[in-house]
Amino acid sequence: MIKFILMFFLFFSFLEAQEERVSSAALIKQKIEIKELKKDLNIFYNKKEKEYQKRKKELETILTKIEKEKKDIQSLHESNEQMLLDIKGAVDSKTAKIYNKMKPKIAASIFNQMINEGKVEDVFDIILKLKENNVTSLMKFLSPKNASMLTQMLIDYKIDNQNEG
Repeated sequence: MIKFILMFFLFFSFLEAQEERVSSAALIKQKIEIKELKKDLNIFYNKKEKEYQKRKKELETILTKIEKEKKDIQSLHESNEQMLLDIKGAVDSKTAKIYNKMKPKIAASIFNQMINEGKVEDVFDIILKLKENNVTSLMKFLSPKNASMLTQMLIDYKIDNQNEG
């Protein structure tokens, strides 16, 4: 019986050793598979990282071009604005010359008509460019309502300019 127990014990010990070898072999196999998987993941990650960096560089290049074009457009816009101001200034200057040479009664009748058409700001802009003596003479021939309105605008303009200065 002792022999039997001893053989039984040896047999189970042998089986346990076999199982350990098998599980050890399985662990080694799993380790190898994990290493391969890790290697594949690293390759995949590096590939995707390169693609990302390439796309990022492309986008940065596009953004740089857009910023440059935006600046060019802004510069062109500012240049056009300045041209418009220069043209308006030249037109205003010529208009002022014409009205300065005009008889006050005729200029006043034109201004009355313009104000009645809702162009009071245009009349005011012209008056600002006229010589003071001509404005005084012209005001005598404007309708009282229009003369009053323009006088108030001149007062407000003078106050605004004093506050700014």
